[in-house]
Amino acid sequence: MLNEKRILKKEVFSSYPLYRKDRIASFLQKELSGFRKKIIVLDDDPTGIQTVHDIYVYTNWDKESIRDGFRNEEQIFFILTNSRSMTASETSKVHAEIARNIVKVAQEEKQDYIIISRSDSTLRGHYPLETQVLKDTIESLGEGRYDGEILMPFFEEGGRYTIDNVHYAEDGDTLIPVAQTEFAADKTFGYSKSNIAEYIEEKSRGEFPKETSISISLNELRNMEIDPIIDKLCRVSGFRKIIVNAISYDDVKVFTVALIRAMNQGKRFLFRTAAAFPKVIGGVKDSPLLTKKALIQENNPAGGLIVIGSHVSKTTRQLEELRKVNDIQFIEFNQHFVVDDVLFEAEQQRVIATVNQIIATGKTAAVFTRRERFDINSGNKEDDLRIAVRISDALTRIVSSLEIKPKFIIAKGGITSSDIGTKALGVKKALVLGQVLPGIPVWLTGKDSKFPDIPYIIFPGNVGTDTALAEIVCRIKD
Repeated sequence: MLNEKRILKKEVFSSYPLYRKDRIASFLQKELSGFRKKIIVLDDDPTGIQTVHDIYVYTNWDKESIRDGFRNEEQIFFILTNSRSMTASETSKVHAEIARNIVKVAQEEKQDYIIISRSDSTLRGHYPLETQVLKDTIESLGEGRYDGEILMPFFEEGGRYTIDNVHYAEDGDTLIPVAQTEFAADKTFGYSKSNIAEYIEEKSRGEFPKETSISISLNELRNMEIDPIIDKLCRVSGFRKIIVNAISYDDVKVFTVALIRAMNQGKRFLFRTAAAFPKVIGGVKDSPLLTKKALIQENNPAGGLIVIGSHVSKTTRQLEELRKVNDIQFIEFNQHFVVDDVLFEAEQQRVIATVNQIIATGKTAAVFTRRERFDINSGNKEDDLRIAVRISDALTRIVSSLEIKPKFIIAKGGITSSDIGTKALGVKKALVLGQVLPGIPVWLTGKDSKFPDIPYIIFPGNVGTDTALAEIVCRIKD
């Protein structure tokens, strides 16, 4: 077992045997060709589509939307819950409603399904609440029992790897145990364990002790021990947790072969994963990064809009690099006024007027929150979440108050991008065009949105190099 210390990426990765990629591809394709279940991905913020393309995402979960997803020819579809911006009671209510609607539609459509709870690759979110509510609700409706829950936080595009059950975040040439990163200090979703088995024990408050978790090791995957992995999966019961180690997409592919074979034998699982697993089990092929021609589909003389809400240090560094780009007008939004209704309203009106003026001239406006994070420090995690939501609502209002259709919109941060997409732009159903850079997805807004057919770039707060935001803007702004 590795100690929870920084490790050298190259040194560790080279210690595992290499795959025969042609063999993996043929194995996986054979299993996927016979896999007929509809794949429903519940996304707790809009960034979970960061590995797929030509897939639909729905921003509500009524039976009509779910039915539309079931009837689409694509095997996989996404439902944006944005539950990372919700309180525990709110997300519990939402997931129970989603589960009931899925069961009802699946029965009417006579279609079997699996549910993937897609969440943050740095382990933030309402866990284990969301999958527990899904399990309890679906089982209560007579749909049979779930044998286990599979956890796979691997996300190569974001530099997230799981080795000997310890989850790491990439930092240059080294890997850092995630509990030692700023993500683990999240005011609402913080944690202290990088070992996934210990993380599960911590987050479940001891309901699932670390000793009860089952591990699928890198050695098992690299040696393609398919039958022993199937045997492990087939022996799972009582909603025990299965941790999948992975440092490459090939690891995910090998596991998926064993998984499908286990499910074909009647085993039933829920999934808590990052964005890599939905791509693999959904059979989504690799696609080149989007060019300006693919992104900007109409001649629009107006400027673009960038809204930066995330406060992680990576975002702040990206903002500093963006400042080096010519012809961008920067507007700081002082969210610290949130505690004074009069000052907060005046600040919003100032920013709205300035943004409209800049975009009308054909220049790109970049709105960013004051870099010092504002917390009320009441001791109640949900108080901090409510403040974050109120600030996000203010950023959303800036977009909903636009008088001119911008050439493009970039939103930085999970809550910010979800609220802008659903509340400000009014998107009900969007087509995922693909990625503009690895891990950075793009919606094409639907006909029913405030601004139809514009590229909406969803930039996660914890993804990308320091220059990534500047690179994207330089590619599309002129």
